[in-house]
Amino acid sequence: MPKRIASIDVLRGLTMLLMIFVNDFWTLENIPKWLMHAKGDEDYLGFSDVIFPAFLFIVGLSIPFAIDNRLKKEHTISQVVSHIMQRTFALLIMGVFMVNLENMYSAGVVIGRYWWQILMAGAFVLIWNNYQRTHLSKTFSNTLIITGVIILIVLALIYRGGSAEQVVWMRTYWWGILGLIGWAYLTSALIYLIFRRTILGLAIAWILFLLFNMADFAGWLDFAEGIRQYVWIVGSGAFAAFTMAGVVASALYKKASLGGIPNRFMSILFFLGLLLLLYGFATRPFWGISKIQATPSWIGFCTGISFIAYSVLYWLVDLKKQDKWTWVIGPAGKSTLTCYLVPYFYYAIITLLGLSLPMIVRTGAIGLTKSMLFAFLIVAITGILYRSKISLKI
Repeated sequence: MPKRIASIDVLRGLTMLLMIFVNDFWTLENIPKWLMHAKGDEDYLGFSDVIFPAFLFIVGLSIPFAIDNRLKKEHTISQVVSHIMQRTFALLIMGVFMVNLENMYSAGVVIGRYWWQILMAGAFVLIWNNYQRTHLSKTFSNTLIITGVIILIVLALIYRGGSAEQVVWMRTYWWGILGLIGWAYLTSALIYLIFRRTILGLAIAWILFLLFNMADFAGWLDFAEGIRQYVWIVGSGAFAAFTMAGVVASALYKKASLGGIPNRFMSILFFLGLLLLLYGFATRPFWGISKIQATPSWIGFCTGISFIAYSVLYWLVDLKKQDKWTWVIGPAGKSTLTCYLVPYFYYAIITLLGLSLPMIVRTGAIGLTKSMLFAFLIVAITGILYRSKISLKI
């Protein structure tokens, strides 16, 4: 079986660093529009709108290696499916809790928003920490996991959302970033498990998601409007399309590697990137570019960018072996979920302590520099946690 591609972890680390960077924009003032998320009614693609699709693409890149590795260890198909379902469930649970945090009526929660946030993130760590890296006994590890579960149950019981006029309990407003990743992962992993021996089958599945998304915007699926709220592909196929693009890329790598033609793999990725950019340009006049609406053009542009960015990193890291610089983002690529959670602790703690930076360092170019330094700080903290045996794994 071909070895894992080093550039996958590099791309994951870079994407995670940029995700933390753009997620810190809410603390800034007077930053360029092109860096920010486009609004729901805008025909526009901001830099921030490209990050999440890139992450879904990376999820897809990892799926073939993860599943093939389990099968190589003689896991049965049912065991692999069980693992896929467990990972999906974990992502959905975390996603739902995070979405409800955004919609919390803080005055109605006995411990307030920020302690609720800290306990939520802490419970995630207790439940999904990779205890195999620790020297803790099985009994103690299980005790920590159960403690985390109890904390989440209590947090759910005391939760209040909505407003003073209409207080509501936890609900699925949307699935959240992690939840959307969970659905895309579930769909793509099961498809890979079924069609892993044929690139054509994987490519057809990918194209079908693209077509489903386009058909929805074209109105060809209006006849199924009655079942949309009960049975539908999340994002009308957009998120699964991003992930399946990554699956196809790794499947192509396996074929190219076995054939001893890694340069051709890079060329194919670059060509696919150009093709998807053309798809983005071709569909934009019909439905515009919108992350919020998950339009076909958004899928085309972001997938094209992901293919091209990955082909460049593959050439640089895997073919030219220029990887000494990657140590600075290594923790984000190795312990990604931990890295994603650290800011939840940080923002809550500094708010509780009443700390804030002066506006001069939160404005314009200085503010952007602050946010980038913050992103590197979070990655560094993630590295410290990893060395301290704290690293989430689902």
